[in-house]
Amino acid sequence: MTELLVRTDDLTKRYGERIAVDHIGLQVRRGEVYGFLGPNGAGKTTTLRMLLGLVRASAGTARVLGAAPGNPAALARIGMLVESPAFYPYLSGRDNLRVFARYAKVPGSKVDEALETVDLTERAKDRASSYSLGMKQRLGVAAALLKDPELLILDEPTNGLDPAGMADMRMLIRRLGTGGHTVLLSSHLLGEVQQVCDRVGVISQGVLVRQGTVRELRGHGSLRVVAEPLDEANAVTARMFGAERVSVHESALHVSVDEDAAPSVNRELVLAGIAVRSIGWHERSLEEIFFEMTAPEEVAK
Repeated sequence: MTELLVRTDDLTKRYGERIAVDHIGLQVRRGEVYGFLGPNGAGKTTTLRMLLGLVRASAGTARVLGAAPGNPAALARIGMLVESPAFYPYLSGRDNLRVFARYAKVPGSKVDEALETVDLTERAKDRASSYSLGMKQRLGVAAALLKDPELLILDEPTNGLDPAGMADMRMLIRRLGTGGHTVLLSSHLLGEVQQVCDRVGVISQGVLVRQGTVRELRGHGSLRVVAEPLDEANAVTARMFGAERVSVHESALHVSVDEDAAPSVNRELVLAGIAVRSIGWHERSLEEIFFEMTAPEEVAK
């Protein structure tokens, strides 16, 4: 079995009568980029704070790197960026990291390594106050990397970034994942999670509604057929594959078969006198799946 760096069982957090996190069972495996996906106010940051020992759980258990949350020995092996990073504005990026390195008791040589990893070497001498928001976020990741952590926890690292900054951060996270780090990434951005994560946990109103790989969450694809008349096309494909494999959605047939069945479907429809306007392979996006899971219960923060 793949080693679990993070495991929670029935982890719960209550604030008075309000349940912020409701009996979740999270599993993060060594070497993966795990996307913790949910709308704002779903309980993502509260969960991360419990994993780091910053917030005490109301019920349930959690193990992080084999220890209880907040264990000093485990925290020494964790890099974290929770909410917005804070720096000394009149110190350079490099000097800020030197301060953090001394506090974390890591060699000063790690500072330049971290700056290079996040592509800030050329701006390392500039004051942090002159950095763009995207650069500050990358400097925050650099600070989290100083300890060469086994587990890197990033809470909404692309918040507030422009498209270029978001693309830079996505590439950085993907590099970290392929470079042997284990990354736990919380986000409400579907495209971000779909592009960089190996597995995903979807949380809504404090409940972990689904967990698995992006492919598992999206499920199998289907043939999307646009034809006229649609009801006759429905009848033909139902006779071919069974009615349970055919559905109508947004004025098109969706047939749950392999992609290589397209020629035979097209042939049978044409022989039946049905006009086929288009036929192609369709895979549901993570966005479609996400809204199916969360839309009925989602509330604003």
